[in-house]
Amino acid sequence: MSAVSVAQPRYAQIKETIRRRIHAGDWPEGFQIPSEHKLLEEFSVSRMTVHRALRDLTDEGLLTRVQGLGTFVAERPPSMEVVELRNIADEIAARGNRHSCTVERLLAIPADTGLARRFNLPVGATLFHSVVVHRENDVAVQLEERWVNPSVAPAYLEQDFARQTPGEYLIRLEAAPQVEHVIEAVAPTPEIAALLEIPLSEPCLRVTRRTWVQKRVVTVAMLVHPGSRYRLGARFQLPPP
Repeated sequence: MSAVSVAQPRYAQIKETIRRRIHAGDWPEGFQIPSEHKLLEEFSVSRMTVHRALRDLTDEGLLTRVQGLGTFVAERPPSMEVVELRNIADEIAARGNRHSCTVERLLAIPADTGLARRFNLPVGATLFHSVVVHRENDVAVQLEERWVNPSVAPAYLEQDFARQTPGEYLIRLEAAPQVEHVIEAVAPTPEIAALLEIPLSEPCLRVTRRTWVQKRVVTVAMLVHPGSRYRLGARFQLPPP
């Protein structure tokens, strides 16, 4: 008996077409895809059909829809972490030195366009924001600016981060997170230079860290270190050939 081919529903065909464009790199991460109106014209289908295709791809984590802006190709977590960042307080203690910190900012803020895209949340959604200066033997070695998803850490603003670091607190809440690190050399802004007590001419190392748990972004942190006071290294074992 010969197999009978069954045509895919139109919404499924649209999904596969969009998926192929993303995987082929035609629509890279962060790319704003055409509006529903343009897609329904391209595929000659109803708005409901296009809407279902986009909704399914959003549920799968391939797209993200930002209210008031449109639909974007989602930024996906990487498959491997190369650099492990330890809690700064533990790192300092391991060197036999004393950690202290100052909480400069701890409040709730509305997500702007950039943060909304990074968290896959609507513009204006509430995020928690903290700025902490970490010191080693009273010398500033790290400025930690962090944004946190309240749905993951609803008690974040109630914590005493002079006693435990934000990273230490969040590690307890993040079960098997996926982590992305971006490392860059940057010049400090006047505010950063003042908080780290360094001249504007001091080069800095900035590590931007983002973590996911089950496709949900938990936190985005920017860790800025004075270049003369900090080194970043990693040790790992390559898999056998």
